[in-house]
Amino acid sequence: MRKFSFLFICILFYNLTFAQNVNWINRNGALKVVDGKILNSRNVEPQLRGISLSWSVWQGKKYYNEDVVKWLRSDFNINLLRISMAVQPDGGYLQNPVEQEELITNTIDAAIKNGLYVLIDWHDHNAHQHLAQSKEFFSKMAKRYSGKPNVIYEIFNEPEKIEWQTVKDYATAVIQEIRKYDSKNIIVVGSPHWDQDVDVAAKDPIKGFNNIAYSFHFYASEPSHQDVLMQKADMAIALKLPLFVTEWGVGEASGDGKFIVENADKWFAWMERNKLSSANWNVTDKNETTALLKPGASVEGKWNIDMLTPAGVYIRTQLKKLNK
Repeated sequence: MRKFSFLFICILFYNLTFAQNVNWINRNGALKVVDGKILNSRNVEPQLRGISLSWSVWQGKKYYNEDVVKWLRSDFNINLLRISMAVQPDGGYLQNPVEQEELITNTIDAAIKNGLYVLIDWHDHNAHQHLAQSKEFFSKMAKRYSGKPNVIYEIFNEPEKIEWQTVKDYATAVIQEIRKYDSKNIIVVGSPHWDQDVDVAAKDPIKGFNNIAYSFHFYASEPSHQDVLMQKADMAIALKLPLFVTEWGVGEASGDGKFIVENADKWFAWMERNKLSSANWNVTDKNETTALLKPGASVEGKWNIDMLTPAGVYIRTQLKKLNK
């Protein structure tokens, strides 16, 4: 029995180590959108699974460094990292563009160095009011990262209660700017009502550009984010709108509230069934439900289980199991 147990442990360790050393870029190559689906270079749905850093200000800012990126890669087994650049808050891009751009690009470079796909997220609920700044930022990003298969541009985080046409007009202008310098990498467009009204976008999608996807967000324990919201996404998928779950949390939409494991399991199964790529919210030590870290967790990664919240333990377990 002891020999069998030791052998089982060795096999388990080998499998986990092997999974954690997959070169995801070599496996998938450049991503593209074909007939309503995100595909890799071999025309297979890659289904990336990863984590979102928090706003690049406040308590999340300190985790924007290469040590954390390496730890998320090796210990959480992510293959996708979302970089959530704060735009409007104090200290964000509108106030400190040079500082924020340096922080963001250093973290993007670390993700690329570690073989990860990376979402460059203009984390702004009112991006349509900051079109000039957005175009300037994404033109810089496109010039810098054109030809890097790792990079995905997310140009509008969670439009609030505005019309789809407003989002569409903004997106078209930013897409045109990116495509001056990067003709291929995927661009992810937001949809109204905090990236929930994907069914509306599906009925009137952006045309005339290649490799465009649409973000879909949900919070697994939010009472209003259950069957009705899932059905909206199902409708969009049926209409062949390529979806990317660029943000989701185990708690409620506030970031706090309940963590109902059964709901998270249901949403996870739904993403697996539809082969949707996703980034879980979020790497911070703020005292709230969706934070993956407990207050005081090291800014250098190397977190033991005791430094992870219930959300952190759950997400780490899922990523280690599924990213193979």
